[in-house]
Amino acid sequence: MRLITTVGVCSLLMAGSLFASSLQEQNKAIAKRAFEEILSQGRFELATELYAKDFINHGLHSNASLEEDQAALRGWHAAFPDVVIVPEKLIAEGDLVTIYWVARGTNTGTGNGLPATGKKAELAGITIWRIADGKIKEEWSAFDQLSMMKQLGLLPANK
Repeated sequence: MRLITTVGVCSLLMAGSLFASSLQEQNKAIAKRAFEEILSQGRFELATELYAKDFINHGLHSNASLEEDQAALRGWHAAFPDVVIVPEKLIAEGDLVTIYWVARGTNTGTGNGLPATGKKAELAGITIWRIADGKIKEEWSAFDQLSMMKQLGLLPANK
């Protein structure tokens, strides 16, 4: 009887682990799709499919709704029409997905307060998304804005 109980408990633990692993892989696929199709390709119409209606982007000093977040993304696309944002590393734990990403583009337009400089920029960032019920619900992000401003010639470079 003890052997049957032990086997049963091990089976339940393995099933739970497989379910969690499967959910984490699904969440990583959602994150990758959002980066490739919305953030990089600018397919903003997919936002309602991939983001929760009550999505919130947690900023250091203020939060942004989905509409505000997408408006900022549109601004980056206006400033860098050829932007490509590549999710380099995706790590999932529980309902969180962390993405280390690299963005590359040429600043030929204006947007988000940036003038058109005609210069190329490359920067890295990290985004953490909480995904619930197959939708991106919360975000925490940081990226190297100082490096971008220097690359665009908007701040003096280090000597």
